[in-house]
Amino acid sequence: MVDTSLFDLSGKVALMTGASKGMGKAMAQALAAHGATVVISARKQETLDQAAADINQAVGVERVHAVAANAGRKEELEALVEKTHQLAGPVDILVGNAGVNIFYGKISEIPDDAYEKTMKTNVQANLWLARLVAPDMVAKGNGSMMFTASVGAYKPSDTLGLYGTSKLALIGLVRNLALEYGPQGIRANAICPGLVRTDFAKALWDNPEAEARANSQIPLRRLGEPEDFSGLSVFLASDASRYMTGQALTVCGGTHMWA
Repeated sequence: MVDTSLFDLSGKVALMTGASKGMGKAMAQALAAHGATVVISARKQETLDQAAADINQAVGVERVHAVAANAGRKEELEALVEKTHQLAGPVDILVGNAGVNIFYGKISEIPDDAYEKTMKTNVQANLWLARLVAPDMVAKGNGSMMFTASVGAYKPSDTLGLYGTSKLALIGLVRNLALEYGPQGIRANAICPGLVRTDFAKALWDNPEAEARANSQIPLRRLGEPEDFSGLSVFLASDASRYMTGQALTVCGGTHMWA
């Protein structure tokens, strides 16, 4: 019999933002399937309730709770963490997957309000979350934080420059969290997806040209799918990655290899 205890999340509590669909929902289901109690969050309660019902049905047990919150509002994140404590207990695993991309165009032309909203949701909100759940992890001497960045952090863009800038800042935040919380047994890592077939990225992949590029330029010859992040989320949440922290893990089908 194969020993799978390295990936066992039984008794663990996970809190995840941006989890009502796409990558977030896939990761939440993977965590629940491996034993974690998961509190999922996004802005719309109705969509969250359906996601929680879908996951609970798939894993065959009621392990997922849905709590709506806007990731860009500190007071709502504070309420989310408090509700998580009430529903499930202290947080062992944090997955900051919520993000926005509200401006397409040159970074020299970004309106101040678009810049501020993007940076607040994609970067500062994750710092708020980390601070809110860190005491739970410090008390146990153990914990895992993971945050969704992007391969857009690695290169400039004349249309997605602000998004890439925010994700590069998020990687910087992750590295500092890893440095500061490491002595307390807390790990922090970033996940950097390539182009994934989600509603969030639909404008980038839902056209014949994008499909042709995927089939000719991506080494694995396909776009990413939400389920491609299931195993990684379990790996980062579990003892299987207990000596990994401060890393930016690129999951892109091979498009962003380092020489």
